[in-house]
Amino acid sequence: MLKQVVHRKPESEAEGAMRTPSARSALASLSLSMLLSALGTSIANVALPTLAQALRASFQDVQWVVLAYLLAVTALVVSAGRLGDLVGRRRLLLAGIGLFTTASLFCGVAPTLWLLVAARATQGLGAAVMMALTMAYVGETVPKAKTGSAMGLLGTMSAVGTALGPSLGGILISSFGWRAIFLVNVPLGVLTFLLAYHTLPGDKATRSEGAGFDWKGTLLLALTLAVYALAMTVRGGGLNLTLLAAAGLGVGLFVLVEARAASPLIRLGMFRNPVLSAGLAMSALVMTVMTATLVVGTFYLARGLGLDAAVVGLVMSAGPVVAALTGIPAGRLVDHFGAGRMTKVGLVAAAAGSFALSMIPAAFGIPGYVAPLVVITAGYALFQAANNTAIMTDISQDQRGVVSGMLNLSRNLGLVTGASVMGAVFALASGAIDITTVPADAVATGMRGTFALAAGLVLAALAISASSRASATRPSLRLIEDRAGESRPIKVR
Repeated sequence: MLKQVVHRKPESEAEGAMRTPSARSALASLSLSMLLSALGTSIANVALPTLAQALRASFQDVQWVVLAYLLAVTALVVSAGRLGDLVGRRRLLLAGIGLFTTASLFCGVAPTLWLLVAARATQGLGAAVMMALTMAYVGETVPKAKTGSAMGLLGTMSAVGTALGPSLGGILISSFGWRAIFLVNVPLGVLTFLLAYHTLPGDKATRSEGAGFDWKGTLLLALTLAVYALAMTVRGGGLNLTLLAAAGLGVGLFVLVEARAASPLIRLGMFRNPVLSAGLAMSALVMTVMTATLVVGTFYLARGLGLDAAVVGLVMSAGPVVAALTGIPAGRLVDHFGAGRMTKVGLVAAAAGSFALSMIPAAFGIPGYVAPLVVITAGYALFQAANNTAIMTDISQDQRGVVSGMLNLSRNLGLVTGASVMGAVFALASGAIDITTVPADAVATGMRGTFALAAGLVLAALAISASSRASATRPSLRLIEDRAGESRPIKVR
């Protein structure tokens, strides 16, 4: 009788590294980077009334303090990811953290509104680098078997930053003035920079021979995305239509430029990969729904239920708190049960919560809003961890940055689109021109109509998920990239 010999599979570099304190410290630096970029998005919103008074500006003008940051992140996150693939992710991430920290200092000492807006745009550029490269770095610090847990942790830190922004901003403004909401990022940024500098692994040679940076495509994409974001955030009837037409033209020109570029910013053949294209589409749809909970929820609680501002803020914090608490457990579920299955479970939960909000009457009060919101947010946390894992797990080394940037871009597009479109649907369903004066019962009707649409969007994401899984298992549809950078199909066994 032969004795069975078991050969132990050699431990990968990432798996071995994860057992060392330095790898955990590297993940901690990535988490802080994600926290800072999310905090930069949410902390300024609460300061707009104070800024209008302190800088003697109109509310329309001070809104650019928020818009400048959002536009910079949206327009540049894909380019930042691609540049990291070419010049090295470690050095560019450190530069991004340094730029974010320095710009935060300039925001805090800005003497005029428009210098503050310029500093916020610069801060957004640093945040774009941080967002794009944080997820891209996961593949170099975490083994594949733990990718879901790492993505769940990053999702938790993003939720913590989102939830912490308004409350921390309010405390800092009341105690130290509006400048403190920007200056608080300086010590946090220095800590993140030092931790990343000492713990992140060095850059590996990922640049293909002859590869260069696509400046034409970068400029065209940045302008197109900025124009689209403006179209979704400004109000002006004909101006919106003009901006949308310009954005559509920009997309067409971008496709033409990329098809002819020797080293394109985005290889168009990547979109024939069903996992990637479906993941990006689902991410945008689900983020549109999550934005509805922020935009519509505030009006419903204040006008529909008659709550004061303090109670509205407390109730609205339930969503980010749930996301923060469920992020890491969601990642572990993804590692255990698989990304594909957990993507569907997360989407089903988000659809169920949205459908409940479209049916529950206002008589149920605060619990009638919070319970479905908890279900939606927990589903979103699970979906995000699973979707990010599915997209980022098998990406080649020299494409992680740009794909991470595209994933962040899809969420940002969902954010800006959701704020505009779902807000318009809410106003239309309420039957009022001025939503601030609409009766409580009309607000409740508008909320139900908005979340009926939201449930439909999540069901569309579920259909995309099912279709992509079928396509991914069909022969000759999965893509790999050859050394020349062109996508070609391979059969799936």
